[in-house]
Amino acid sequence: MSRTERAPRTLHVERHLPQPPARVWRALTKSWLVEQWLMSNDMVPEVGRRFAFRAQGGLTRCEVLAVEEPCRLAWRWGDGRKGGGALRTVVTWTLEPSGEGTLLRLEHAGFGVRDERACEAMRAGWPRVLARLAEVVGEGR
Repeated sequence: MSRTERAPRTLHVERHLPQPPARVWRALTKSWLVEQWLMSNDMVPEVGRRFAFRAQGGLTRCEVLAVEEPCRLAWRWGDGRKGGGALRTVVTWTLEPSGEGTLLRLEHAGFGVRDERACEAMRAGWPRVLARLAEVVGEGR
């Protein structure tokens, strides 16, 4: 398979949190909490709901694709257009009870050949984002 025919890439990140899935779910689905570990947003966890992440670098338009409380949340990241998030990928969060805590899995899928730079930036960035998420969950906000 040539470089131009390569299948889309997917990033995977896992983290064990000592808190129960319901508490982690809250931090993933409450807009004001998501802002504390990711970005300013107007997300509402309803399938089909469009929302945006806002940062100094601009705006990323997204759409909620799946809500299965308290175990799975997915959204489309970007709309593929300049000014709305040039990426068009899917972020899926899966929460699994693990002892008294939660195994949190993040899958960021759909990076194409032209998305190499963004994929590498996300590969480096997601572990830091999950560390901030763990802090927010741990503080019980």
